[in-house]
Amino acid sequence: MNHGQQTIASVYRSYIREIRRLPHAYLRRVFRLKAEDDCRAALRTECDDRRKGKMRRVSKTIQEVRAANNGNHLAFNRILDLAYGRVGRLKWELMEPLLSDPNAPLPPPIIPGKESSRPPAYSQELTALLTSGFSRKKKPLVLDDLSFPPILPERADPNSSDALILGPFSKRREVNARWKYFKQEWKKVLPPLQISVSPSQEVGDQGSELGASAAVRKIGFDGTVVLEELGSFNDKVGEYIWCLPSKTMVAQEISGVTGKAPHPYILLIAQ
Repeated sequence: MNHGQQTIASVYRSYIREIRRLPHAYLRRVFRLKAEDDCRAALRTECDDRRKGKMRRVSKTIQEVRAANNGNHLAFNRILDLAYGRVGRLKWELMEPLLSDPNAPLPPPIIPGKESSRPPAYSQELTALLTSGFSRKKKPLVLDDLSFPPILPERADPNSSDALILGPFSKRREVNARWKYFKQEWKKVLPPLQISVSPSQEVGDQGSELGASAAVRKIGFDGTVVLEELGSFNDKVGEYIWCLPSKTMVAQEISGVTGKAPHPYILLIAQ
């Protein structure tokens, strides 16, 4: 074992020692996997400068975990954000399935004959998140913003007075603007851990809660007990840890799994 490998092994052991002090089994599992992935990636990196950069990030995470264990509530908030997909790679993994809908037809290309000019398609789940005040830190969008992004000029509407006076807006610029808006807005969304379906209550509706649930894709941690563990985790306030911070609320608050308080990690979709 050379000096670089010995350094990484020493950092890994320090990482594991701090992880063992975390107050919840889920947090310990998540950060143990993260420690293994991060240190393994550093070991596989041949460039010394890149390896040092990766190890600096690992050391920073260790410092955050240590600070959280020592009672720093800001560091603990950061630990929760990482563990439940508010930031980092897990956020991308939770959001990626929602960025497209394999069952929905593709929108027609804006430029006839150019497949690359198709505008982005907003899935049902992503639409619910973008238009919810609980899944965004900023003001939620309205449905009109999805069909005609506010970053587009009025001239992009061929029936507007600007288009009649100045001529039609460039189709290529319209395509670029729509994709730019799509990317910048979904990145502001806090992904849910699972989805709850609210069946329609309209008279004559033939659907059932079972059928509605089957129509919605399973995302996040559906099929696991992570959400139930989170409910019990939040009940431990006063024993060892703090209450979950309000900044980690990710979707619409509805009755939680324990029935004691609204649960912030469920996306409610009406069918």
